[in-house]
Amino acid sequence: MMELDHLAIAARTLAEGVEFVEDAFGVTMAPGGVHDAMGTHNRLLSLGPNLYLEVIAIDPDGRDPGRPRWFGLDHFDGPPRLNNWITRCDDIPKAMQALAMDGEVMDLSRGDLAWQMAVTESGVTPFDGMAPALIRWQGAAHPAARLPDAACRLRALTVASPRASALRAALGDLEGPVAVMTSDAPGLTAVFDTPKGRVTLG
Repeated sequence: MMELDHLAIAARTLAEGVEFVEDAFGVTMAPGGVHDAMGTHNRLLSLGPNLYLEVIAIDPDGRDPGRPRWFGLDHFDGPPRLNNWITRCDDIPKAMQALAMDGEVMDLSRGDLAWQMAVTESGVTPFDGMAPALIRWQGAAHPAARLPDAACRLRALTVASPRASALRAALGDLEGPVAVMTSDAPGLTAVFDTPKGRVTLG
């Protein structure tokens, strides 16, 4: 079984991505950290006790990971946008097999946070990037539990794919407000309740 863990907004720079979210939602994002193994950094926003939003970008002070960065960040351009969703699961290799996902499972940590993540060879997930990234938290620590409540909640996430039926089958039982819909144009659309009212990002 997979469960929605968090959403990722990619940006050319972290500052640009944070400004985008804060202007859209009327909030202040919380600190995040750096991912040394991938040369990226992020800021976080609570979406409730078990869910959060991250803005992620290449860290200009980070090292070259020597491989494609996750979330397709090496080739990202344009304004900040929602471009990935991340699900947690207990058996990442099994989920990778179901999704026909190449790559490896990396062990990562920051402070008292420790997790495993599936990292593809290209930096992009299958199904034209519409398959979720896969994560398994190790231990009880989880970012969402320590973030300040910003009065933001995810209402719905729509995953559009020309191969929606195959993607739904590969996902199996999925917990969270997620709908996988058939569309010629792959894309993600999320609807949030925020201090500025209902906000749709896609």
